[in-house]
Amino acid sequence: MSGASAARREIVGVCRRLWERGLIAGAEGNVSVRLGPDRILVTPAGMSKVDVRTDDLVEVRADGHRVRGARRASSELAVHLRIYERRPDIGAIVHAHPPIATGFAVAGEGFASCVLPEVIFQVGWVPLVPYETPGTEALARQFDPFIPAHDAFLMANHGAVTAGPTLSIAHQRMESLEHTARILLTSRLLGRVNELSGEQVAALVAARERAGIAGPYPGSPAPDDQRRDE
Repeated sequence: MSGASAARREIVGVCRRLWERGLIAGAEGNVSVRLGPDRILVTPAGMSKVDVRTDDLVEVRADGHRVRGARRASSELAVHLRIYERRPDIGAIVHAHPPIATGFAVAGEGFASCVLPEVIFQVGWVPLVPYETPGTEALARQFDPFIPAHDAFLMANHGAVTAGPTLSIAHQRMESLEHTARILLTSRLLGRVNELSGEQVAALVAARERAGIAGPYPGSPAPDDQRRDE
């Protein structure tokens, strides 16, 4: 029970930080933590995350059935459950609408360019998940090709999802995603994006592996015909 209580407090803290940093507004976004093999703790639907308290959180089974909590679970629960099902190494998931990163998603772009060592090391390449109506199983299914080899995702015309072995790491990846978007946009406005070489990227991937950072890592960025960062 103490572990579940700590998870509740951590979710509430991350919700507030997402709001304070402008990564969500209104009732946007959702956060979840895996409590066990068949238990997920998730934020409720329809609440501003800055107002969420520990008693508002909803505990569900891996099939989405509610087992504890008076409120309805997040409308994006299907996406969370899909990732947890296919990635046993994932312990927490954050969904937000970071403004500039979401701008890239609205423009039809993921992050395929290799420009920031910190992002390559901590996050990896970020694919663009094709659009489906938010809150539907159809959207969750769109994640299937990307889940095995990615820890962060941009959703076309929607927002972003980050995952990690802990909620702290999942949240850090969301902040890094938006920071990357700001830097990449600035470099484009300045007229040039200098990418790291293949050798430099390989060294970062090797450093990631030595550090034991959990989760898979794609062997190469998106194909050239999907890249639009030049």
